[in-house]
Amino acid sequence: MSTKRPKPEEIVVKLRQVEVLMGQGMPRIDAIRQIGVTEQTYYRWKKKYGGMGLEQLKELKRLQKENERLRRVVSDLTLDKLILSEAAKGNF
Repeated sequence: MSTKRPKPEEIVVKLRQVEVLMGQGMPRIDAIRQIGVTEQTYYRWKKKYGGMGLEQLKELKRLQKENERLRRVVSDLTLDKLILSEAAKGNF
């Protein structure tokens, strides 16, 4: 049985729900249970996504994709450089 992992956008919304429920006077533990996660999960999410808005989250995802693309480019160029240096030595 597999469970569905929430997307980062859904996590931010759930963190906001807990803040709203706590603002209405509900104890933190009850608010966490109401969104359907464990305390440990809530605190892990809060550590990673706490204080982040949806726009900041979109920017973070965009930067992560760009970083991944640049790493691939660097690794390809490094591999090409190694191949060319071996060919220049005559070890092919």
